[in-house]
Amino acid sequence: MADVVLSTHGLQAGYGDFQALFGVDLSVRRGEVLALIGANGAGKSTLLKAVTGLVGCRSDMVRLNGVEIGGQRPDKIARGGIALVPEGRRLFRSLTVEENLVIGGERAKPGKWSLETVYRLFPILAERRKNPGMALSGGQQQMVAIGRALMANPEVILFDEISLGLAPIVIKDIYSALPAIVASGVSAILVEQDVSRALSFADRFACMQEGKVSLAGEPSQFSRAEITAAYFGT
Repeated sequence: MADVVLSTHGLQAGYGDFQALFGVDLSVRRGEVLALIGANGAGKSTLLKAVTGLVGCRSDMVRLNGVEIGGQRPDKIARGGIALVPEGRRLFRSLTVEENLVIGGERAKPGKWSLETVYRLFPILAERRKNPGMALSGGQQQMVAIGRALMANPEVILFDEISLGLAPIVIKDIYSALPAIVASGVSAILVEQDVSRALSFADRFACMQEGKVSLAGEPSQFSRAEITAAYFGT
């Protein structure tokens, strides 16, 4: 497949004796959004952890620009060009907005994203730049988490439950920023509990069920009934 940035090949991973992923094959092209959907426990977050080195796997099971990176240290994978916006945001709550963002760019690759461009994407963060993370709303914290990931100038950004716990109007604001991120050349994997929203935004999707891909392709290729059946395993 032309211009593939990130790919998994027969990916198997788990926790101790518990296997969570069973031979997952996925790929993301440059500037593409791949929605990763599935019920709780389907293996979505484990896949993101395997890609970012938080869960071990064989080196040949994950590749970035064709180079095997499976099982590498998380910091090495991050420097190589993969950034994670984790579920729950995980900010340094006592640090200011700007300090949290600067941490994301400490070992950044050269690129388009800087404090200036992040503040342009999320103007409210410029206004709150001196506020501690703990003083922000949930939506503002999510913006900081996204900005922190962008500060590394990644090739691929992984969004784990980007809208979880946020009000609908805030979710709309977050999603309105995503086209600018993708337009900058960043590829994205979007794990999202709101399936309709994820499919409306994504170029392609993969549905996971019990640690395997049960359906994959462009959203327009499948009926809602087919996607629902793959989601629930019916």
